[in-house]
Amino acid sequence: MFRSATATALASLFLATSAIAESGPVVVELFTSQGCSSCPPADRIMQDLANRDDVIGLALHVDYWDYIGWEDEYADPTHTERQRSYAGNSGRTVIYTPQMVVNGQQDIVGADTAKLDYLIGGHSKAAPLASVSASRTGDNVTVDVSSISLPPDQVYDIRVVQYTPMRHASIRRGELAGQELDYANVVEAWTVAGQWDGTAPKTYKVSLTSGLPAVVLVQGVGHGPIIAAARVR
Repeated sequence: MFRSATATALASLFLATSAIAESGPVVVELFTSQGCSSCPPADRIMQDLANRDDVIGLALHVDYWDYIGWEDEYADPTHTERQRSYAGNSGRTVIYTPQMVVNGQQDIVGADTAKLDYLIGGHSKAAPLASVSASRTGDNVTVDVSSISLPPDQVYDIRVVQYTPMRHASIRRGELAGQELDYANVVEAWTVAGQWDGTAPKTYKVSLTSGLPAVVLVQGVGHGPIIAAARVR
């Protein structure tokens, strides 16, 4: 179920954002829906990404296809809001599924593994701007961030994201009626531990809402570039 989107030259996208880098794994967010007939191939790619050490894959189920016959049981309107913010940052008004966003900066329509591998490789080779690490004791997480080469006058959200590694759905209505589908790294909860201006190392503490695994994203305020990410150990 592709919806129209502005096509942008891949090389231009990378050159425009080559100054942005991450510390640690590259973050790939998949905006998907159980009501989207074109989404299963992208959902299967997310299953592969979930097994990679160099990538943090997150599946964000959106709610705007619920009206066509099947309500996505994992959908969250805040995921739709996040996708709209990414679109706005890119000068677009249209959102669609499936869409992958790499490090909060560049997007891929559908399940284009060649473009995805190209972008992951480019971000993996870029010099990091900041570092982040996180440790967990029970439901309490401690996050440490420090600057490597951050630009001045920038503010970042310290986001802690929890997800379920694998979920299954039996689709009974809509475009995927009758299918049994698996979804990897389904996002369940978001917490903003605080904001950071990057001028000095800082420690944040946050209590999680469940025992699910978690990752930390250091991301420009307003759903900007993700400059560092780490799994919570």
